[in-house]
Amino acid sequence: MALTKKELQELSFSQSVSHYFDKAAPFTNCPEGLLEQIKVCNSIYRVNFPVKWGKEVRVIEAYRVQHSHHRMPTKGGIRYSMHVDQDEVMALAALMTYKCAIVDVPFGGAKGGIKISPRNTPEEVLESITRRYTYELVKKNMIGPGLDVPAPDYGTGEREMGWIVDTYAALNPQEVDSYACVTGKPVHLNGIKGRTEATGRGVVYALNEICSYKDDMKKLGLNPGLEGKTVIVQGLGNVGYHTARIIQKYGAKVICIAESDGAIYDPKGLDPDKVLLHRKISGKITDYPGAKNLKKNTDALEMECDILIPAALEKVITGANAAKVKAKIIAEAANGPITPEAEEILLQKGIMIVPDIYANAGGVTVSYFEWLKNLSHVRFGRMQKRFEEETQQNIIKLIEDLSGNKATPTQVKSVIHGAGEIDLVNSGLEDTMISAYRDIREFKRSNKKIPDLRTAAFALSINKIKNAYAALGIFP
Repeated sequence: MALTKKELQELSFSQSVSHYFDKAAPFTNCPEGLLEQIKVCNSIYRVNFPVKWGKEVRVIEAYRVQHSHHRMPTKGGIRYSMHVDQDEVMALAALMTYKCAIVDVPFGGAKGGIKISPRNTPEEVLESITRRYTYELVKKNMIGPGLDVPAPDYGTGEREMGWIVDTYAALNPQEVDSYACVTGKPVHLNGIKGRTEATGRGVVYALNEICSYKDDMKKLGLNPGLEGKTVIVQGLGNVGYHTARIIQKYGAKVICIAESDGAIYDPKGLDPDKVLLHRKISGKITDYPGAKNLKKNTDALEMECDILIPAALEKVITGANAAKVKAKIIAEAANGPITPEAEEILLQKGIMIVPDIYANAGGVTVSYFEWLKNLSHVRFGRMQKRFEEETQQNIIKLIEDLSGNKATPTQVKSVIHGAGEIDLVNSGLEDTMISAYRDIREFKRSNKKIPDLRTAAFALSINKIKNAYAALGIFP
């Protein structure tokens, strides 16, 4: 049954995810009981612990939610934010379940959060909180290479993941795979090259594939390919920055960048590296040389462009501003940036929405690669890189002998290249994003009643989870 406008407005974040699930359920082949099992969160852990903060003691509120155990371990980031609450963590954990299924990563979904402001917390206190949180998860068997594997999210990064793995390893000295307890670690702590920019790179790979379909682009009034597309990026954090930086290499033009402290616009195009440097030096994104300051940072969401990329927090496009959005394509680089009420308005306007459970799955994909690297205890490319280069050299020599022509050093260098870790990571990520979109698109095309890409993605992921249960013999 369709929800009223008022009911859509009143949905919480987790209820919004359930709404999308219910919308997709009729297009699956799942029995009712299994649908209910897939939908609910399996485990919810809330903990409060004390931490010394200067001369006082404060109580910290933290969460870890494991949404689905259909595959183990569970997987999901940890965010530090004053907006963290149980509803948000439940919603993000559910999205992780469907996200992993979409890109065929063998994890169940999970998520964690700590209610703090990382910007206003001293580093030594952040470290103390992170290590205590890890200890609490270890006590409850909610972290481990085969149990639950956290990763960075909003407000966290390599530093925090390093503290987590160090604490876990200290508490599990006999665990040979301890480095696989968390992903997104620094490379020198057995992290993986390419993880930092993975989510942003995945967004670009997704858009490049989506824009390659001539018929689909024609419906939107666009030419195929990313070349010449105008792009607006909302959020210049890790995901937004790397998305903006990488998409330019495909010929797209970033004309507007918005942040919490303002937004700038230049129809000739903005250089994300220079904008980021300007912000580091001046402390703000506004007053960038040659660019126009927008009156409000939210104005960026309503400007004319081909592709709008919300890459910050959830619920930035709502029923209040959706009608003013002029983009042809919206790629959800953030989790839940569009409310259900806004989505109905956007779809009626003919805007293509690339859903978060697909668009930002690059992070968990490369986290999977890091997890595999940690379990195998060998760097990707280490075994074959030199062999590949020697094989290529032998082929060039054979061609030279047969043709009687000598290749120049420049020609040889352009051909001989053994795949290193970053090459294999990016190749695997690109293949994953391409394959996943083709599956979603074909699933939607096979059922003409599916109204949009999000519904198709949810239905496809539900079917994949159902197949995992069926393989265990639990359901027919």
